[in-house]
Amino acid sequence: MSLFENFKEEYLEEAAIEILQELGYEHIFAPDISCDGEYSERRDYREVILERRVKDALYRINRDLPAEALEEAYRQIITFNSPKLEENNRYFHSLLVEGIEVSYKEKDIIRTKRAYIIDFDDMAGKKNNNEFLVVNQFTVVENEERRPDLIIFVNGIPLVVIELKSASDENVGIEQAYYQIQTYKRDIPSLFYYNAFCILTDGINAKAGTITSNEERYMNWRSIDGETIEPLSKPQYEALFYGMLSKERLLDIIKNFILFQESQDEERDAEGNKIGVKKKLIKILAAYHQYFAVKKALEKTKEATSDNGDRKIGVVWHTQGSGKSFSMVFYTAGLVRELNNPTIVVITDRNDLDDQLYNTFSKSQDILRQTPKQADVRKLSEEQKKQQVKENSKEINGLFDLLNERESGGIIFTTIQKFKPEAGEMPVLTERKNVIIIADEAHRSQYGLEAKTDLETGELKYGYAKYIRDALPNASFIGFTGTPIDLEDRSTTAVFGHCIDIYDMTRAVEDEATVKIYYENRIIKLETDEEELLKIDDEFEEVTEGQEEFEKEKYKSKWSRLEAVVGSPNRVKKLAEDIVNHFEEKAKAIDGKAMIVCMSRRICVDLYDEIVKLRPDWHDDDVNKGKIKVVMTGSAADNERLQKHIGGKQRRDTLAKRIKNNADELKIVIVRDMWLTGFNVPSMHTMYIDKPMKGHNLMQAIARVNRVFKDKSGGVVVDYIGILESLKRALKEYTEVDRQNTAIDTSVAVSLMLEKLEVLKAMMHGYDYSSYMGSSQKERIRAITEGMDFIIRKSEKEQKEFKKTAVELAKAHSLCAATDEGKANALEVSYFKAVKASLTKLKEKDVDKKSKKEIEARVNQMLERSIISEEVIDVFDVMGLKRPDISILSEEFLNEVREIKYKNLAVEMLRKLLEGEIKTMEVKNLVKAERFSEKLKKSLNKYRNQAITNAEVIEELIRMAHEMKKATEEEKDLGLNEEEIAFYYALTADDIVKEFMEDETLKKIAQELTIAIKSNITIDWSVRKSAQAGMRRIIKRLLKKYDYPPEQAKKALKIVMRQAEKMCSNFKIEDIKYNKVAKEIWKNIGHEKVADTDVYHTEG
Repeated sequence: MSLFENFKEEYLEEAAIEILQELGYEHIFAPDISCDGEYSERRDYREVILERRVKDALYRINRDLPAEALEEAYRQIITFNSPKLEENNRYFHSLLVEGIEVSYKEKDIIRTKRAYIIDFDDMAGKKNNNEFLVVNQFTVVENEERRPDLIIFVNGIPLVVIELKSASDENVGIEQAYYQIQTYKRDIPSLFYYNAFCILTDGINAKAGTITSNEERYMNWRSIDGETIEPLSKPQYEALFYGMLSKERLLDIIKNFILFQESQDEERDAEGNKIGVKKKLIKILAAYHQYFAVKKALEKTKEATSDNGDRKIGVVWHTQGSGKSFSMVFYTAGLVRELNNPTIVVITDRNDLDDQLYNTFSKSQDILRQTPKQADVRKLSEEQKKQQVKENSKEINGLFDLLNERESGGIIFTTIQKFKPEAGEMPVLTERKNVIIIADEAHRSQYGLEAKTDLETGELKYGYAKYIRDALPNASFIGFTGTPIDLEDRSTTAVFGHCIDIYDMTRAVEDEATVKIYYENRIIKLETDEEELLKIDDEFEEVTEGQEEFEKEKYKSKWSRLEAVVGSPNRVKKLAEDIVNHFEEKAKAIDGKAMIVCMSRRICVDLYDEIVKLRPDWHDDDVNKGKIKVVMTGSAADNERLQKHIGGKQRRDTLAKRIKNNADELKIVIVRDMWLTGFNVPSMHTMYIDKPMKGHNLMQAIARVNRVFKDKSGGVVVDYIGILESLKRALKEYTEVDRQNTAIDTSVAVSLMLEKLEVLKAMMHGYDYSSYMGSSQKERIRAITEGMDFIIRKSEKEQKEFKKTAVELAKAHSLCAATDEGKANALEVSYFKAVKASLTKLKEKDVDKKSKKEIEARVNQMLERSIISEEVIDVFDVMGLKRPDISILSEEFLNEVREIKYKNLAVEMLRKLLEGEIKTMEVKNLVKAERFSEKLKKSLNKYRNQAITNAEVIEELIRMAHEMKKATEEEKDLGLNEEEIAFYYALTADDIVKEFMEDETLKKIAQELTIAIKSNITIDWSVRKSAQAGMRRIIKRLLKKYDYPPEQAKKALKIVMRQAEKMCSNFKIEDIKYNKVAKEIWKNIGHEKVADTDVYHTEG
């Protein structure tokens, strides 16, 4: 027995409450404070905040404000004006963090101040100004009635919703908890107006996310103190609860580590024409590695900027794709907040990076509390720049003005190239000490201090760090990088200081923050030596370091011979053919995007032309249409062929939006330098490299395919030019584990695919499915049907193993679909995917209709990606049967079932139908449902233990269907409605009762029970002990009134209570009303209506 085999949801709820109590939270059982609870704190079930506690907190925290101002603050807390949940959530977050602006009159003067709901100055709890509650089973009624498992209230505000699932039930887990949260958002949205974040856990796994997070963006939290990382082998909920929910940590996260960003997605019609823009609001919660890195960086900043500090803050190395840009935003917000609003200069190494990072910061103005500005070199002509140098005006590219128009504050973006003086020494831009330089992608070649001699001119040239130091002599430096700093590079330490925090590729993959990167060798040989190629590339990068792309072209004449070899017409033609074939094979296995990286802009355009010759329908002159595009910059001097693909910033922005939108037809982009750093396209699964690259440039480029997206199991880098040795050298700076988990050869995926294929073949031993490999669709469907029939014979454990292995096979194949082995086995892989998907559909349990719809949508997404999606079948369709209503099963249908060729599928189909009917029956008639459930269980056990044949079990199940139908018909003769029949069966569950009591008397009790229960239920009576006790008293009185046999009364009471709970779970809120008929009946047994309510309550 596993540790979690009997770890039910209620046990996990108790464990979670215990941890929170240990952290100092008060625990309250929600029914106790409900509108009809013993210690009521709610007027009705629509209220989601605890009014008294909110008002108490307002008065406690804002002692200097009059009552009228605090009442106005409360009105703002409960008033929302947007129809959109996300907008209301953003509005409340602003009130929570920034305070509520209120006006009041004091001695005839109108004053305006801010009132605070939470005392963020008392995070440590010294003043006890903040009250923390954990409440379980909190019922909310809005569009529907829902009851989240746990809610954390701070000062009466429901800030955290926690959804729990049983660790011992293999059919539910984190995924189901996520969909439950989506259901809550739809059915009780007002609860989520106040929500800071949500937590999902099944005891083993635990993740946190916001109201806008998709399933992939719910992240785990693996550290309590930022130093020790909890292994994944341990239950994750403890690290998350202790790491996120201690009082001080929770308030810190809410105030300082949540941000909102707006994005705009273009909406298009079926022809691809733009028809509008859809705005989308995204709420972002810092992951644990971001939170702890920022906290460490802020502490280091305080040390480095102190009077005795060395102005070297350090370096944060967080691997690409792990949210480095957001870490920089959270860090900058912390600087503004904790260091008296310094001036912050963010330096990138290219204009496109400057734009990308600047856009991220610009969208985060809420948390930054100011608007970032760019110092744009392109606003000045060459003549103007020369004139500036001549006049020694110090207004280098606008930086001087931006730095000197203020004494503090400001977030300024610039590129490192702006710090290269045109002539002479770099002028001082400001001598202020409250300037902090944030360098994005800090590397030795860009930020070195050492001098180099220009062999042609004899002039000394320095690394950019020297010029930055000259311009900002008293500034402090911090670097953020996605690739590791050279361990032997002392100049990096000299500029920035030591490493502050490391989040490497291995941990990012473990945390599912990124996916693994695989390497595929498809080199098209060059007529030159590979070592010479790499040597030339090294020289080229050194000479052109720091130049913009179009400026680099000026230096290309030296390497024109190499460029001519790489871009020869014959080679480009081969390259185009291979890329098209590879991408199309890949697209059969997984949907998504790809990027092609070429050596020059000419080759980019030549390759584009060759590809569209092969696939003319991929081309379109309209920037808003077409499947493939070239993305590059240029100048007016470029020839016409290049000009067609250049355009301006607006064109690039449009293409960026298109490639990021997975629904857009744009699938492939061709680039030289653009978008290789900091460009985030989660659905990009393949990068085709035909350009010599090395070091951090190479590592940054391949990271474009490591983003998490839906069921993407990894990114693939396809090498056409021979970058493997460069890749190995670049990886030397990484940890040993990182080296093992990066640029994994696709042969590993091939081996895994073949291994899983062999396992599945072995499981299918005894059935020949080779007919699937033919061209007949009819034969393929037959092969799937027979394969399902074969697998269903096996035990539940073996069926589960089959499905698990089929998923692993599909993932492995998606990584190597374009290899020879991938193509050779594609049809066989599609067979196992189809059998697995069809089994899942067949075995799917009946669930809540809305949840089922959501689950089926996910299944359909998966099926659409199958190589042959039409092979995924519905057993009823294949057998030519209409899906029946079991309550009106015809003899004709049952005879058809008897004749079905695939007996195991027939058993499975009947099982599913009968289980569905029994589940429905539970609500209406628990006793009857349990009888049939037990009978079904016994029949299936005999079948699975091979005590009876599949033909015999089919006959047993058909007999059971007949019995169900007969029992339903017999109920009509009782002259009772559905609810009364349910209680009649509950009263007669023990057959001996009928020997002592008249049938008419039992019917009368059943009728009165129905009225009694419907008249006395409240929304959460089934979880409130006092309400349950009252209900038991009513039932006991009725039984006693009609002389129900005392020996059987105890059993009858239990069954009636259980039936009432099942029945009431289906009641709508309007059913839970005072019943006029009940009033007349209950006068005789001592009940009276409670004033000002519409609900009957028991005496006492």
